[in-house]
Amino acid sequence: MNALLPLNPPLAPAPVRPDVRFLLAHPAHVIALGFGSGLSPLAPGTVGTLWAWLSFAVLNRWLGDAQWAAVIGAGTLIGWWACALTARHLHDADPGAIVWDEVLAFWAVLWLVTPAGLAAQLGAFVLFRFFDAAKPGPVAWADARFKRRRPGTDFGWAQGFGILLDDAVAALCTLFVIALWRY
Repeated sequence: MNALLPLNPPLAPAPVRPDVRFLLAHPAHVIALGFGSGLSPLAPGTVGTLWAWLSFAVLNRWLGDAQWAAVIGAGTLIGWWACALTARHLHDADPGAIVWDEVLAFWAVLWLVTPAGLAAQLGAFVLFRFFDAAKPGPVAWADARFKRRRPGTDFGWAQGFGILLDDAVAALCTLFVIALWRY
């Protein structure tokens, strides 16, 4: 018998199912759960992406390129913290309810394809959801890269970064396909 392995390893806390009470318990939860869009019982990632699209349409009336760059940059740093903390509170390395990664990534896609009509934005939405959900190639690599943790350790900055990274790669793949199509 290996003396280094405990006979009864400690059990990890069961994942928490977020609700409105959880959402409002901490500012990080509000951000990470996409201002409530991640609480959707069906396809929270898709609902979070739709919220991103709607909020982009509203904010884009007042934000120029420099402001969008600042919003996405600051949103990434704040989101890294919020996603890491919320994942820790949910006892899950990548809870489906965390949709801030979809919000940031789709904001970036829309910002970089604008000006674009409704059909082009819908195409971007479908492509992004495909890359985010199916996780082909580089998206799967990014999804797995930072979410591993050593047994007995808590969720930390690496997992928070991993939550954001796979959606950033999905956004890059979306933009690559759009660029090929436009070319």
